[in-house]
Parts: sequence; C-alpha cells; structure tokens
Amino acid sequence: MNDLSSKIAERAENTALAKTGENGKVRLTKNMSLTDMIKAMEPEIKRALPSVLTPERFTRMALSAVNNNPVLKQCTPLSFLSALMCAAQLGLEPNTPLGQAYLLPFKNKGALECQFIIGYKGLIDLAYRNGDMQMIQAHTVYENDEFEYELGLEPKIFHRPAASDRGKPVYFYGIFRTTKGGCGFSVMSKADMDLYARTYSKSAGSDYSPWKTSYIEMAKKTVIRRALKYAPIKTDFQRAISADGSIKKNLSVDMSEVMNEQIQPEDEEDAYVLAEY
Repeated sequence: MNDLSSKIAERAENTALAKTGENGKVRLTKNMSLTDMIKAMEPEIKRALPSVLTPERFTRMALSAVNNNPVLKQCTPLSFLSALMCAAQLGLEPNTPLGQAYLLPFKNKGALECQFIIGYKGLIDLAYRNGDMQMIQAHTVYENDEFEYELGLEPKIFHRPAASDRGKPVYFYGIFRTTKGGCGFSVMSKADMDLYARTYSKSAGSDYSPWKTSYIEMAKKTVIRRALKYAPIKTDFQRAISADGSIKKNLSVDMSEVMNEQIQPEDEEDAYVLAEY
C-alpha cells in the first residue's frame, strides 16, 4: 500500500456520505474540510500509532491543533496530513503542552504548507526508546552559574547553577549516559548558537520562527542532537529524526520513505505564519 493518498481520496469519494440536497445524499470529495480529512484519516492513524497512544486521543489532538491555530486550515491539505502522519508514526503528540512535536504553518515557495518539527522533549523521548540509553539531559548555563568543561582524552563537565539572579544565558549543553557507562556531551556558547540558527534556519529572524518564540527549547534540542552523534543510536532513531523540519506532500505507510520537499521561503519574514512553537 504505497499510494495512501489515493486510498484517502477514494474513501472520501466512495464511502463518506452526508444527507443533503434533493436526493438526500451527496458525496464528500477530496475538497472536504481539513477537519473532515482528519476524521477520514483515523483508520490510517490507528494503524500507524504505537500502543501508548489511542487513535481517538491522537485525532482529538490533531483537531485541537487546527482549532488553536486556524492558520493550519490554510495549509495545503496533503502537507498537513503528511505532517500529522509523521507525528503518528513516531508516536509523538503534536501541539500539546508536552512539547514533543509541532505542526507549523510555513510559507514555502509562495504556498502555505505544514512543517513537521520535533520538539526537544520529543527528541529525548525517541532517544530513550533505544534500550542502551540511561540518561539524556539538556541544560542552560547562565552568566552567574559556575561552569567549566574540558575536551580531549579525559573530557569532563561541571555545572553548579547560581541560587538566584542567574543572569543571561551564556552556554547550552546536552549530555547522555548509556547503560554500559558510556557518556558524552556537547557544549555551545550563546554566540555559537546564534550563528547556528542563522546558518541552518532560513527563517531564524522571523518573528514567528521557533528560534524567536522558543529560543531556549530550540537551543536545547540542538545540543542534544549534537551530543547524540557520539551515542550508540540505532538506525530507527536516525530515520525518525530525518523527519524533523520536513515538509512532505505524499502519504505512506512509512513516512521516512517519503522525500522531503525543498524548503525555500520567498519572504523570510513571513516564513513561519502565526505559529506557536
């Protein structure tokens, strides 16, 4: 079942009926509302979800995301449904206080599309599914904290937060420890993080970019990703994080196999549209 898009359209045209008009019935087509599409997707969502999430709960979260951010309704339907299926297959709750994943409107090549973003808590959750992982954390270091680290053959890191008046953020670091005692960390200064955001996010300067609305969360996610490069991570995790930041326009039983669309906002100031990250 490689062409899930065709199956959804077929279901909409052939099985979804509503009573109205002279003959008492009218077929819903692929032009039905996004809300109806989400409901039509529930059987596929059920097959994609891990056992920890019920399809009813996940569908409610998707509908809530649309209601809380009406701009999502203006996104191309396939990009929204694709982002939704990415979240479902990864077992991450989209647009909830858990901060696991986000469905964000993104103006790409003049069209409003839905981008799938993994939150830093979602990244940690995915990494913990690796049975070899014992601990993963990310922290912010403020200017009045005690902090030092060393690299080399005997790397070490020390952080004692100030009891009060911690000042402004100056460093971010992510650390991990495996069940076999292996460990690693990644440290970035505030200046390095700013440079990273400008280099790898086309819309870091937009008022609606997550780098503007949730800078600390994005910084923590960045150092965790960098730290985990040195961890014994399984291939499944690498495939999972390949969906981070993606825009897709096709549906599949394995969304990791769907090619990501090239992201090219025409106006960087308008790239993220009224998105709450």
